[in-house]
Amino acid sequence: MKKLVFLFSLLWLTGCTGMPDTVQPVSNFELNRYLGKWYEIARLDHSFERGLTQVTAEYSLRDDGGVRVINRGFSVEENAWQQAEGKAYFVNGADEGYLKVSFFGPFYGAYVVFELDHAGYQYAFVSGPSTEYLWLLARTPTVDPSVMEKFIVMAKARGFDTDGLIVVKYGE
Repeated sequence: MKKLVFLFSLLWLTGCTGMPDTVQPVSNFELNRYLGKWYEIARLDHSFERGLTQVTAEYSLRDDGGVRVINRGFSVEENAWQQAEGKAYFVNGADEGYLKVSFFGPFYGAYVVFELDHAGYQYAFVSGPSTEYLWLLARTPTVDPSVMEKFIVMAKARGFDTDGLIVVKYGE
């Protein structure tokens, strides 16, 4: 657990609340529909998630109006669950999928939802502060191949290294 918190902290210490020039946050974002559990379907590799499977993110409201973030994953190497808790706040407004997230004190990094299934909030494409940070999240541990294809096409067009994508494993 300490390792995961430390590693998430490194991301946000070195990150910022900016976003890649090629990424635009979604509009008409509805936080209440976004809250709840999301499964990480695919990601770019980072030291803070390296070796983790069955990764989830759970979002809930905080008393101060922000969002409580619980990231959880299973470390195969350590044969143990790791968890990190953070907080997130909107950068420009609650109707835009652009938040700043912190897992360590006053240091924040960008969390940019640049594609979202507005009809059902079943999948989201998320960027961090640069094209080195990319995630596909979904409400279920698997997605239709068309969603993965759309994710790859949109991410590649925005300058992400989609050849480096890691597909997260579940049920091990």
